[in-house]
Amino acid sequence: MSPEAAEVLETAAPAGRMSAADRREQILVAATAVFGSKTYVGTTTDEVARAAGVSQPYVVRLFGTKQNLYIEVIQRAYEHLLEAFRQALPGPVEERASRLGAAYTGLLAERGMLPVIAGSTQIGGEAGIGQVARDGFSRLWEFIRVDAGFSADDTRGFFATGMLINAVVGLRLTDDYGTGVSATEVLDECFPDALEKVRAFLPKVGEPW
Repeated sequence: MSPEAAEVLETAAPAGRMSAADRREQILVAATAVFGSKTYVGTTTDEVARAAGVSQPYVVRLFGTKQNLYIEVIQRAYEHLLEAFRQALPGPVEERASRLGAAYTGLLAERGMLPVIAGSTQIGGEAGIGQVARDGFSRLWEFIRVDAGFSADDTRGFFATGMLINAVVGLRLTDDYGTGVSATEVLDECFPDALEKVRAFLPKVGEPW
């Protein structure tokens, strides 16, 4: 068992009697953590199965292929993000951008969620997966542009900040906060009101998601 799978297995739900829907969700949560840590290419369905506490044939029976599983993982990730945005939308218009930004970083609470979203934007050339990722990205853009009422320029800036946050998360820049001028400034700009919360969610360098 890989260190990543073992780490996730420690926090996986017990393998007692569960409904089919709950078991499917359990596998998707485990798959999100493993894919987020090892990427789509570096992950096997066997690692996901071990992380979820089920057999590999069971994963294959539910999802068919690794590609199908990954598609459901990124669809779920985008849907969770959209739901977080919907919940953050009500309130003073002048604070809308900060609420939506907090909703985005709040996804750090589920291991692997932000790396999965970031990773999905890098495999647009993959058959099947690429279209699903593009659809998810387009839905996010439409929500910010239409539902949140941002201008085209503000929407561009919002997405640019989100991509910068993805870089911060992927690079584990929180480990360098206070010791490197660039890392400190970037983190203060990205997480002005929630740095300690973000640092609590992110694993240390060398630790799996």
